Amino acid sequence: MTYLIADDLPVESAGKRFRRALNEPGILRLPGAHNGQAALQARAAGFEALYLSGAAMSASMGLPDLGIITIDEVSFFIRQIARASGLPLLVDGDTGYGEALNVMHMVRAFEEAGAGAVHLEDQLLPKKCGHLNDKKLASAADMAAKVAAAAKAARDLVVIARTDAAASEGVEGAVARAKLYIEAGADAIFPEALTSVEMFREVRAALPGVNLLANMTEFGRTPALTAQEFEELGYDMVIWPVSSLRVANKAQERLYAALARDGATTAMIPEMQTRKELYDTIGLNDFEALDQSIAASVAPDWTA
Repeated sequence: MTYLIADDLPVESAGKRFRRALNEPGILRLPGAHNGQAALQARAAGFEALYLSGAAMSASMGLPDLGIITIDEVSFFIRQIARASGLPLLVDGDTGYGEALNVMHMVRAFEEAGAGAVHLEDQLLPKKCGHLNDKKLASAADMAAKVAAAAKAARDLVVIARTDAAASEGVEGAVARAKLYIEAGADAIFPEALTSVEMFREVRAALPGVNLLANMTEFGRTPALTAQEFEELGYDMVIWPVSSLRVANKAQERLYAALARDGATTAMIPEMQTRKELYDTIGLNDFEALDQSIAASVAPDWTA
């Protein structure tokens, strides 16, 4: 199967498929995939939807997560992941790249690129990772206007509102903002950087019937919990946003150190994906078979 054949493509939009996955029993597990190869590996492991992190995209471009990357750059990541995996994708939309009209442009661009869902956050630029200090928040009314703009622009895209208010306004402030964002048209709420199991419980109890997303990032403020534990707390989705990039970066660090030390990659070969494993993952034989079925090569008649 390849994305080049129309019959292999999903019939439903990514937004409808994401919404259906969200409505199925159990918590929706959304591992981060920072490129098409990671997306293929996540699909092979059995995941049915994916997450694309702004931090992972920025870091893979050698940039900090400060809202520097653009809509077009993010759309490139969306296209490669959606094409490679065919899975519905939740995309980090940062602060929406501007005000209401910019948010609407982002929604249309992301949906056209193949995204199934997007989340917006209520920080001001330069935005920060949700687990860092001194985040500056937009007013709740301004964020609600962005959410309303996103909902108006979306065809099938699922709109998730992220609030970073827990750090400065407490659970009560985060919940108040979340209720306003739901009224503005958000399909779900992402309460970022909760620091205890009790905070997760409080948010769940204060927002009955609202779809909630949990962020299980490593090295952050949130305690390490499993998908099952988040489900037991009443959460509907969980992301592991930068995990794939962290693992890949650590492996690359070891590779370059070995190459600089030894002048060869021999010591790292046991840790490498083999050529066959790579070709199997990307479906090289499927693409070759498709090519041959349409335009088989014919050797020239050298006697003519």
